[in-house]
Amino acid sequence: TPETLQMVWSSTKGVVAIAAHMLAQEGRLDFDAPVIEYWPEFGAEGKRDIPVRWLFSHRSGLAAIDQPLGLEDVIAWTPVVDALAAQRPLWEPGTAHGYHTFTYGWLAGEVMRRVSGVSVGQLVAERIAKPLGIEFWIGLPEELNDRVAPVLPPIPNDPPDPFVVRATDPTSLTYRSFTSPAIPPAAFNEYLFRSAEVPAGNGIGTARALSRIYAACIGEMDGVRLLDPATLDQATQTQARGEDLVMGFETHYGTGFQLPFPFRPMAGKGSFGHHGSGGSVGFANQELGFSFGYVMNQMRPVYGADPRTSNLINAFLSCL
Repeated sequence: TPETLQMVWSSTKGVVAIAAHMLAQEGRLDFDAPVIEYWPEFGAEGKRDIPVRWLFSHRSGLAAIDQPLGLEDVIAWTPVVDALAAQRPLWEPGTAHGYHTFTYGWLAGEVMRRVSGVSVGQLVAERIAKPLGIEFWIGLPEELNDRVAPVLPPIPNDPPDPFVVRATDPTSLTYRSFTSPAIPPAAFNEYLFRSAEVPAGNGIGTARALSRIYAACIGEMDGVRLLDPATLDQATQTQARGEDLVMGFETHYGTGFQLPFPFRPMAGKGSFGHHGSGGSVGFANQELGFSFGYVMNQMRPVYGADPRTSNLINAFLSCL
């Protein structure tokens, strides 16, 4: 129903990026400054020269964490960011990119917390959700828990694609990235996880919320504009493109946003946003002047264009 809330998985990353770019356009965050300018402890293990932008474009080499971490560490936040500060990069930073499945959220979120003085969830609630009159949270209030649709497993016998097979191989970097920290799947339907701030993947909201957020990036939405044209232009410049060390195929990133690539074309040239596991997506297309949001609660074992998502996008485009 229109009142149902849904976890949007990695579509959360795009919303986090928008909040970060809002800090940048206010002069509070410099994406080209070294991370240690905001987070001094981060400089351990040869990371002193990593700029903030590499955290947002999956180029820092911190796609996985060697230290074993679990759900209790995720809830607490500090153990995860401390482990990331102490982590040695898995490849030479800046030389390649690889999807920072979960670590993106704590890397970006800790910098944003230190810049703004509030958590990333508070920042999104106060600076994005409230002005736009939408329902979107990173850290769900308890009174809303009953409105969240449960995450359902894939349809039986739904054939997985090669990426999903690789993601279940414990020797692969893909597996390491998707299990750092180790979060049991059952937790996704528990309030303990929904209430935590996991900025890479546990945003909860509606398709309308995602669409309105992106609409307010390319123009005014009820008098609210989140990003000015100059900020949006630099945010959507290519930062990483080519084979992804974690995913094993071509991906394409701006600063915090996915840009069109073969497996995730969105609406082609001019699109920016972020897909999430199972098929969710939020994006806008600057050239065509529209925004789009889709959420679902039944997962699909695919990483490429989910047929539900792509069919809806194509149907919409056929109406333009």
